[in-house]
Amino acid sequence: MRGLRGATQLTADDPAEMTEAVVELVGEIMRRNHIGTDDLVSVIFTSTPDLRSAFPAAAARTLGIGDVPLLCAQELDVEGALPRVVRVLAHVQLDVPRHEVVHVYLRGAEVLRQDLAQ
Repeated sequence: MRGLRGATQLTADDPAEMTEAVVELVGEIMRRNHIGTDDLVSVIFTSTPDLRSAFPAAAARTLGIGDVPLLCAQELDVEGALPRVVRVLAHVQLDVPRHEVVHVYLRGAEVLRQDLAQ
């Protein structure tokens, strides 16, 4: 089992953009790591306190992962932190060495982990 990380930044607190950005992020994590929905064990989403219009997990459910445990939580409200960010930690059945895991940062969130962003 491996943990796959990722994040995306929204331009506004908008439900449609939340869905678009989360679907893009989770889809890219799955595509770049060559995994399917059956490989997902659970997924934790966090969002910054300025995102209140929609649940990231609800957006992810549109990918057909209705039987995967999903959890949303609020990110710490740290002064100076990047605004409007959704982060993800996916627990995945993946049989590759840790250094081969591909973490995905999109839409400006690359600055959060330049060491991991592809």
